[in-house]
Order: sequence, then structure tokens, then C-alpha cells
Amino acid sequence: MTDRAYRAAPAGALRVEPLGALTAIFDRRSMQTHLVVSPMPEILEAMGEDACNVAALAARLAASFDLDSEGDVRPILAERLAELTAMGLVERA
Repeated sequence: MTDRAYRAAPAGALRVEPLGALTAIFDRRSMQTHLVVSPMPEILEAMGEDACNVAALAARLAASFDLDSEGDVRPILAERLAELTAMGLVERA
């Protein structure tokens, strides 16, 4: 699962609004609003418009956040990507 490539929804498809500890993500395509917590918005932002796998995503996030002390984050990122895929915010590329 870690070498599968994923792509985030196009930037214009989502409206992301921080609400304190929660973030509301409105998907214009499905007309659904998802309430999520960190690290979901950060993952979507790090994915950008390029398709990436878990290893590439971990590297992108490590450039912005201190992930070295967390150990191997790839299994956790794979779970979060599966959740984002189930919500329709990310798709397999």
C-alpha cells in the first residue's frame, strides 16, 4: 500500500476553513463538508497537485515538520490516505 500513488482533489474543488482545532473541508464536487483534525489538512496541502506515494509524502511533510523523532510515519500516513480516499478528498492515481 505504501508504494501506491495518490492524488489530492484539485485545488479549486475544495474549500478549506480552519475552525480552531477542527478544519472544515467543503468538497464542491460532492457538496459534502468534512470536519477533520490535524494532520489531514497538512497532508492535503503537502500533496499539492502532484501524484505521490507514502514515501514521497513523508519526505514532503518532513521538510515542514519534525518527523524524525516520531519514527517511521509511513504506516500512519498510509492509514490517513486511506481515510482521505474514503472521504473522496484523495484518489488513487
